[in-house]
Amino acid sequence: MTKARALVSWSGGKDSTALLHEIRRSGEWEIAALLTTVTSGYDRISVHGVRRALLEAQARSLGLQLTTVEISPRAGNTEYQERTSAALQGFREQGIRKVLFGDLFLEDVRRYREELLTPLDMTAAFPLWGRDTRVLAEDFQTWGYRAVLTCVDTEVLHPDFAGREFDAALLRDLPEGVDPCGENGEFHTFVYDGPAFNEPVRWVHGEHVRRDERWEFCDLVPAQPAADIHQGR
Repeated sequence: MTKARALVSWSGGKDSTALLHEIRRSGEWEIAALLTTVTSGYDRISVHGVRRALLEAQARSLGLQLTTVEISPRAGNTEYQERTSAALQGFREQGIRKVLFGDLFLEDVRRYREELLTPLDMTAAFPLWGRDTRVLAEDFQTWGYRAVLTCVDTEVLHPDFAGREFDAALLRDLPEGVDPCGENGEFHTFVYDGPAFNEPVRWVHGEHVRRDERWEFCDLVPAQPAADIHQGR
């Protein structure tokens, strides 16, 4: 039986990777491409702050096509919708009707995505919807994936969480009220190794930067394989 082709909304983080894991486990979809929003000027994954070079290395290791949507710094909803719709229309013309998202429980975000796709005669699916976020975070680690926090909201987390490994110790250290998957925007991640990867994405810690007096970013610097580089550890 031929699988239906679908796009995967891709941030490079743990929820996107958990989505990919679920897609491959179910065998229901053929992944046509990963679709990622990149902020021009910074040339980084929007919100997550990860360099394009690492995003591209990640896609290569996963063996998947990558398509980026370029938006300007401080882009509003209108610009985002216009540029995303233009990219989606290209896939729509290839006969692709489905976009898969890794959202977990935010109803307003789900509704926004569905409304964006409707004029294009495309539909959204949310394979992880309703999962217990504590269980999902622990499963992600049990499956063997490795991720690092690239951005934290300093209104709810200490800046030192930026750059930390997304592991059992981090889950224990999260303050009460912080979602274990960061679904409310408390933190964002970059996944660099795990069962879906052909090889680890190599990086080293860079500088910390505070933006808008709130968001603490830890820069991840691409690294070449060498004796003193240990896959981000």
